[in-house]
Amino acid sequence: MEVEFDTKILLSFVFIVFFGVVMRLYNVLVLQPKRLRKVFVFSLGNTQILNLNQPDVVKEITTCVSLDLGKPSYQQKDRGPLLGQGILTSNGAFWSRQRKILAPELYMEKVKGMVNLITESTLILINSWKRVIEKDGTSADVISRACFGSNYSRGEKIFLKLRHLQEAMSKKSLATGIPEMRYLPTKSNREAWALEKEIRNLILQVVKERQEGTYEKDLLQMILEGAKNSNLSREAMDRFMVDNSKNIYLAGYETSAVSATWCLMLLAANPEWQDRVRAQVLEICGGGMPDSDMVRKMKLLNMVIHEALRLYPPVPVISREAFKDMKFGNIKVPREVNIWTMVLPLHTDPEIWGSDSYKFNPERYANGISGACKNPFLYMPFGVGPRVCLGQNLAMVELKIVIGLVLSNYCFSISPKYIHSPTLRLVIEPQHGVNLLALV
Repeated sequence: MEVEFDTKILLSFVFIVFFGVVMRLYNVLVLQPKRLRKVFVFSLGNTQILNLNQPDVVKEITTCVSLDLGKPSYQQKDRGPLLGQGILTSNGAFWSRQRKILAPELYMEKVKGMVNLITESTLILINSWKRVIEKDGTSADVISRACFGSNYSRGEKIFLKLRHLQEAMSKKSLATGIPEMRYLPTKSNREAWALEKEIRNLILQVVKERQEGTYEKDLLQMILEGAKNSNLSREAMDRFMVDNSKNIYLAGYETSAVSATWCLMLLAANPEWQDRVRAQVLEICGGGMPDSDMVRKMKLLNMVIHEALRLYPPVPVISREAFKDMKFGNIKVPREVNIWTMVLPLHTDPEIWGSDSYKFNPERYANGISGACKNPFLYMPFGVGPRVCLGQNLAMVELKIVIGLVLSNYCFSISPKYIHSPTLRLVIEPQHGVNLLALV
């Protein structure tokens, strides 16, 4: 009995140490780019990963249109409850079909029609703001209204469940590379399975109501109509709607909320830029509510957002898997090998961005992204090439409206309580949050 007890303690200790090593490795690889070489191999459990950060090779990989290069299989398995087989993780002809349905609904012309929804959601937050930064803030509200329209309250409930699922999945992400871990009835696995089932039923209930009635042209309705025209079977239609509703949440809320947080932190730390951007926003909007044309004219804010996304890219790793033997540059990549490209090292390389590459300097974007760096394709906060984020237009418009309205109503500075500690969970986020002091 005593030996069994000691063995359990030892196994628990080894397990905790292993998880600690994995998370330390993640954060060293992603958040400390000066320590990296441009080509190396490492493994997470039984998952072999080839890191490639040579600019010419990165361009070849990210612009590759072959369906033999896609998202890693382990992501589909490990993040199945959260993302299903939606646009973020699917591959091949199935991914191509989904992209054809979704892409037209997120073109800039369609996004312009969502500006009022974004503004309305942001004003609700502004008018009741007691703190400048809120964990469950405006992005979820914006995406919920844009997706579900008059079903907003139902959408809010779905997004709350998705947030809980994401928290459960972040605990499971520590086990990436450990065979069969995802099938064990652990507490986090059981929680994720239950939430996955509940979310599926909630989304399908909304979809069924949409099919039986007439609704406004919100994002969900546009995607539903696009799916109807693609000759999907009933089962495939259900899976498409459920998985991509979850994908839109993750891409639309998590990345936008974190990006807005980093942007506000940088503006608080650089008051001269905060004053310049505020002055331009007030000049353009005249104290009123921004419309799509006003948003387009916010050049200084656009520059600040680009710089924030460069220094704190929401998605820190571009990951691919070779589904057959492939070659990029002079590097041969065997079938089933995973390829990682670390975004932050490319975003802060002095050879690409100049000697001030680690400093906040929005002025570098005065002539656009092409004028900011030697190789514009290496600026990839939304990815690049055929797998570029479909929602980047919506994200940029949302960030401009949210930050623009915050600047119009508040002056803010860094709180003495703020501890700068970027950490990698599903995205690069502030480990201890961002504490700001605001003046109306």
